[in-house]
Amino acid sequence: MFKRFVTLIGLSFLFVAGSIAVTERTSFAQAPAPAAAAPVATAPTPLPQAKPKKESIPAKFLFAAKQLPTLGKAMAIGYYPRGCLQGGVALPTTGPTWQVMRLSRNRNWGHPSLIHFLEKFAPAAAKATGWKGILVGDLAQPRGGPLPYGHTSHQIGLDVDIWFMPMPDRILSKEEREKTSATNLVSEDWRRLNPKTWTTQHINFIKTAAEQPEVERVLVNAVIKKEICRVEEKKKPAWLAKVRPWYWHHDHIHVRLKCPADSPNCRPQPPIGDEDSCDKKALEVWFTDKVLRPPPKPTTPVKPPKSMTMADLPPACKDVLAAPEPKLNQASGK
Repeated sequence: MFKRFVTLIGLSFLFVAGSIAVTERTSFAQAPAPAAAAPVATAPTPLPQAKPKKESIPAKFLFAAKQLPTLGKAMAIGYYPRGCLQGGVALPTTGPTWQVMRLSRNRNWGHPSLIHFLEKFAPAAAKATGWKGILVGDLAQPRGGPLPYGHTSHQIGLDVDIWFMPMPDRILSKEEREKTSATNLVSEDWRRLNPKTWTTQHINFIKTAAEQPEVERVLVNAVIKKEICRVEEKKKPAWLAKVRPWYWHHDHIHVRLKCPADSPNCRPQPPIGDEDSCDKKALEVWFTDKVLRPPPKPTTPVKPPKSMTMADLPPACKDVLAAPEPKLNQASGK
């Protein structure tokens, strides 16, 4: 009997001990595992970045980055809207009868023939109009080439914009030269002259430019061309054929010179011929809705046109871009 009682107590003890062991194992299994140590963050090894080839960079950025011209003989290279300028010369920003506007653009450079033209034209225009002098807009960049904004042409140092505004009798400050706007000679509907701004002096101004033998074209707004044709209808002077209508050009004339003899790689503009562009039917095209009221811009994004690269320019322009620059006093011609 006693042996049976001891046996029962032993079995009970073993059962309780086994239950405790099972409970401890279960609790351990359900307990959360200790957090693993966070990995140390390391910066990824940067991949080598390939520099864009100069041939693929828009040429307008490459030429705009050049603040000074090249050394060497001055030459206009290529065509007016597709070329460059070697050995450019700066027009002084202030002269006896001219002042250059928008100085921050650094576009007062040109082939020497253009600089000589302006030095001669400024006093002649002042005399013909009774003005103190002229206000000069853009010529070209130091090495010509495509511009980042504002013009398609002005690339070979033979184009210049001259404002329809008399030079004041004082020297304008840099701020005034940046903020002053040129005078608009055309009405808001773009069909007639603005009587508040148009004067007969402007015809003398345009005539003086067109009469110069080195001038190839003088571009003006079609309204202005139409008025000059009316005034000069009976005389039909030879210079009238050089004055051509073109978009905008309501606040300035665009003067373009012929290719200089010292620039064999300059491509000339086709000759004008005998046509003076005063034909009424031809002029009326400029006053149609198609020209004056172009269709609205599309609402869906349009792929921008491909920018001109160095491959689109004459091969010599690569040498112009890579050429060393002169000292500042040499660049300014002083």
